[in-house]
Amino acid sequence: MTGPPPRRTYRIEDLAHHTATTVRTIRAYQDRGLLPRPERRGRANVYSEAHVTRLHQIAHLLDRGYTLASIKELLDAWDTGRGLGGVLGLVTEVEGPWTDERPDRVTRAELDARFGGTPDDDAVSEAVELGVLERVDDDPDAFLVPSPQELSVAVELHAAGVPLSAISGHLRELRGQVEHIAARFLEFTTEHVFARYLDDPERHTDAHAAEAASLVRRLRPLAQQTMDAELARAMRSLATRHLRTRLGAEQPREEQPGTRSVALPAKTIDAVERLVGSGHVSEFIALAAEREVMARDLDELAADGVTARQVDEPP
Repeated sequence: MTGPPPRRTYRIEDLAHHTATTVRTIRAYQDRGLLPRPERRGRANVYSEAHVTRLHQIAHLLDRGYTLASIKELLDAWDTGRGLGGVLGLVTEVEGPWTDERPDRVTRAELDARFGGTPDDDAVSEAVELGVLERVDDDPDAFLVPSPQELSVAVELHAAGVPLSAISGHLRELRGQVEHIAARFLEFTTEHVFARYLDDPERHTDAHAAEAASLVRRLRPLAQQTMDAELARAMRSLATRHLRTRLGAEQPREEQPGTRSVALPAKTIDAVERLVGSGHVSEFIALAAEREVMARDLDELAADGVTARQVDEPP
């Protein structure tokens, strides 16, 4: 009966060649604690398939934009019991698309035609800088459009007479404000939803990481839905007020706390306006009413005093 096949081992040069890296990089990873130390056999250091797997994991995370410091945190979490598969699933969910919109491609000729037919290299360069357009490596005459909706908005604004430079400036300003809102939403959900997965050591498991990824998937559209609703509310309110101001329409006065509206004859209002001016009508009527009420209270108190004295006087 044959036993299990011997484990494959590598010298550091063979490991570097097998994983498409360098001896210097492997040693640097070891110094940073990203890679386990090799097994010592006599005078030689021996690496195993576990080292191959770890190097592939590091390369995968580097390709996704992670720093070596953040990779170490992920790998440490795996080594201390949290499943790396679950953690990477959570990472994939967070880094995935946060919109149902599909990117599109557009040629330079199509782009120029959509913006009036006049080429504008400066505007194109600024759009690339803002990420509205992305250059295509194998086709210098084409661009990737990550958000066709955003590009369509720019087209409509330009067709309405807005200069491209103004559109770019507005987008820069808007992006800063939206990033602030996104940061606040992230802080809010982290505090009330995800803190238990990040701070509780008992939830540092593969299953809990998968659960957190599912929550991200469920909560992801809430930010956009909230923004859509609040933007619609604010646009209606502000646009209505703006239009009334521009048209010279009288703004409806908001009732102050503790006040009530009372219908009065127009001739009464006219008489008060002639007396004190239109800006003091409500104040005058309020003070006059208060004076009348106080006068009646004083008369009633005086009458009560007279009655009391008459009762107390002997016949």
